[in-house]
Amino acid sequence: MTNTPTGPAIEVSGLRRSYGKQVVLDGIDLRVPEGTVFSLLGPNGAGKTTMVQILSTLIRADSGEARVGGHDVVRDADRVRAAIGVTGQFSAVDDYLTGEENLLLMGDLNHLGRAESRRRIADLLERFGLAEAAKKGAATYSGGMRRKLDLAMGLMGNPRVIFLDEPTTGLDPRSRRDMWQIVRDLVAGGVTIFLTTQYLDEADELADRIAVLDHGTIVASGTPEELKRRLHNGHISLRFADARSFAAASALLDVRGAEEEALTLQVASDGTVPTLRALLTELDEHAIELDDLSIHTPDLDDVFFAVTGSPTE
Repeated sequence: MTNTPTGPAIEVSGLRRSYGKQVVLDGIDLRVPEGTVFSLLGPNGAGKTTMVQILSTLIRADSGEARVGGHDVVRDADRVRAAIGVTGQFSAVDDYLTGEENLLLMGDLNHLGRAESRRRIADLLERFGLAEAAKKGAATYSGGMRRKLDLAMGLMGNPRVIFLDEPTTGLDPRSRRDMWQIVRDLVAGGVTIFLTTQYLDEADELADRIAVLDHGTIVASGTPEELKRRLHNGHISLRFADARSFAAASALLDVRGAEEEALTLQVASDGTVPTLRALLTELDEHAIELDDLSIHTPDLDDVFFAVTGSPTE
């Protein structure tokens, strides 16, 4: 993402929400600049959807403050609703209507005039590649087409902030990438995206900043690169041609892990070319024959496990 933010699109301070004795959000602070993608990650039940529901005025927090588009989500709820679009993992598409009729319905709900509504529909159908299917019943749409139509419906009111709650769950890889490009195009036009997702590669691909929510609190936040740099578990995996080379390398190198039967060693690495070059030079100087190598740098899966203690789904 390359947009220059001009101010906060979302501001959250001390947000708390409980269901009975279960604390779901425990004093959350967030700030999302305009024209960026912010991704909220966390295990199932961590409170991601609750956060989206509060920010989109569907439910109220127990305490704390939240502003979206400069408007308080409680005192100015109508203005917040006018400024946002929401697309969830469960589609709001009406199967009994055509794609075009679904969009017309959203135009009426947004109090658009018929001419403006038709103009917006034509633009969205073209932008989302749905023009040829516009007259077909939504029940005939594929999963990817339904998700595109659902997002297009959320855009009928020309929102400046869009909440995408696990928008690509269940989509095939091609449809997921189509959705990613749509998100990029929206942000390029100045729209702010608040994204929750189970797919860490999706957050890595799209997000300007990420926060990880666990047990009601933000346990890590930053850009994807900042989060990955916090971990020091990058390594190079070396496989040797024979047992002699394996033994010699084991004695020479600072080994983090070894699999003798597979003749492989793991050595710490920051993943840079100079580090790799120095390692290969050292092996060559000692006439140690290397059969293969692979470089592992920390990814968001590693970050997620490190800060939540849970594997990704």
